[in-house]
Amino acid sequence: MWVPFTTWRFKLRSGMSSSPNLTPTTGAVSHNVHKHEEMHAYGLRTRYARAALCLVGLVGVIVLVYPHCGWQLLALHGLSESLQYASSSPLGDGYASELCPQAAPIFPTRLHTLDERLGEVFADEAYKLKAYEAFGGAIRIPTVSYDDMGPVGEDERWNVFGELHDYLQKTFPRVFSTLNVTKVNTYGIVLHWQGSDGDILPVLMTAHQDVVAVDPSTLDEWKQPPYSGFYDGTWIWGRGSCDDKSDLVASLQAIDALIQEGFEPRRTFVWAFGFDEESSGTQGAGQLAPFLEERYGKNGFALLLDEGGEAYGPVYGGDVVFAFPGLSEKGYLDVEIEVTAPGGHSSVPPRHTTIGMLSAMVVELEEHPFEPVLTRTSSAYSAAQCIAAYAPQYPDKLRRLTRKAVHSDTALAELRDALLQNYPDYEALLHTTQAVDIIEGGLKTNALPERAAAVVNHRISEDSSVADVQVRLVSLLLPLAARFNLTMEAFGQRTAGERSRSRKRSGHLALTVAFGYALDPSPITPTGPNDPFRILAGTIRGAIERSTRGSGLAVVVPQIEKGNTDTSRYWRLTSSIVRYSHIGTADRFNGFHTINEAIRAEGWIESARFYTRLLLNLDEH
Repeated sequence: MWVPFTTWRFKLRSGMSSSPNLTPTTGAVSHNVHKHEEMHAYGLRTRYARAALCLVGLVGVIVLVYPHCGWQLLALHGLSESLQYASSSPLGDGYASELCPQAAPIFPTRLHTLDERLGEVFADEAYKLKAYEAFGGAIRIPTVSYDDMGPVGEDERWNVFGELHDYLQKTFPRVFSTLNVTKVNTYGIVLHWQGSDGDILPVLMTAHQDVVAVDPSTLDEWKQPPYSGFYDGTWIWGRGSCDDKSDLVASLQAIDALIQEGFEPRRTFVWAFGFDEESSGTQGAGQLAPFLEERYGKNGFALLLDEGGEAYGPVYGGDVVFAFPGLSEKGYLDVEIEVTAPGGHSSVPPRHTTIGMLSAMVVELEEHPFEPVLTRTSSAYSAAQCIAAYAPQYPDKLRRLTRKAVHSDTALAELRDALLQNYPDYEALLHTTQAVDIIEGGLKTNALPERAAAVVNHRISEDSSVADVQVRLVSLLLPLAARFNLTMEAFGQRTAGERSRSRKRSGHLALTVAFGYALDPSPITPTGPNDPFRILAGTIRGAIERSTRGSGLAVVVPQIEKGNTDTSRYWRLTSSIVRYSHIGTADRFNGFHTINEAIRAEGWIESARFYTRLLLNLDEH
């Protein structure tokens, strides 16, 4: 559930002014109403005025023609409701400020001169080319983490990370000589930049050094070799260019630029770089988390920023740019379904083999997916309110339903269905997903399979839990265990077959947590007017609206991450965890974890520039 919007709505209806919720209360910010917002509001007011004049005229005609029943006719035909929902354009500033409050764009004030100098540095073509080469060099080191890797010190495949460390230290000597550097479990990197004011909580920023493997059968499909780091004048190519050496090297580039310009922080900043985010996370972030907690304490950081979020861009048309930082993550659960039964020769088979019984169970699961749920406290609902409030192009029906859903449960249900119909991506947001990803069983065609198993992956919605998913699986599969005359054990508890020992059982069904890892949905980052998220949100808006590549009004829409990042290890370090990479929709050539991974060079250097401004803003506030 995404509580903040609901909380603000309660405060506003309790008679409190909305203005304190629209701008950060710490430090100076830019103009309270940005130029683009003024134009946006003016257009809305103009449309509303025209609509109102037309309706007033209609009212006059009806009353003149039907003097005794004109007003009753208006009520019967629901025109009073039309007055409220007449506009199918964005819903307006009053509505937006209540249900989708935006932090004002933030720019450095005390450090304004330094920020301007940094802008000149990052605009210099020679500087950019050198930065692109530094980034490309990191891509050329294939730091792949595999699912079956053993512990550091035992598996030689980790050694390549030592090569990356040597390269980074050689490429960014100012960073590694100025900041305090600690290695955790050999290849985890912690950088500590001590601030002058020890009373201010530090900020933690994270990224990961590892990348996913490249399928050898796809090599001929790459436009450039997958570990080339080649810059072709527009794109920087290679595995890790989008995930996540982009954030890793952009962070180092930003720190290096700040050091070179003489910046000395007031607040302490810390960076932690894991090295197995793409596999188990146990060797990297799993070891970094306890180290950081011991050194800085539980809730020892004001804010944690990691990779993630959706790319920013004008995804709903016009000149309104939406950015989607992730304030929470779905939970995670892999369940192994294992069916065992006596073997034998295939010429004398039972009615159902283990593979047949397992197949029936897979069909049962897929025929009963989790139901989509939309509540007023969910992140999907809050995102829908923001989009309806600001999107230039959005289906009229959805915009009207979004407005009505604030008070109407019927409209809320209709909105859920309409979102799924118009935007299939909501399918993964509105419910727990399940995917049968691994299946195995059988050795020979003339031997009955004694074992068959499948692994089902679940990404758990914010209104559910690991326990809920387990209970549901038992309820779906228990009838099948009875039908096939199987004993059943689910997550360590015997659930079938104990009481009727006199009847010979055909086999056994076991449900277990695969790979020993399960995770409930994450806590939700607070977004109140005094929370660190407001500084980040204001920085995002400022960076987009002042981008040298051109932009328009920026709207920050918090969301839930469908996948998981290293932040799942860091929940004890802070309550303010944000997953966001400052990259535009047009800046990724083909996404990540696939062929032709590449990032637009101008977009990447802009992300490094974003980090410098974020550090300056966090240092001032």
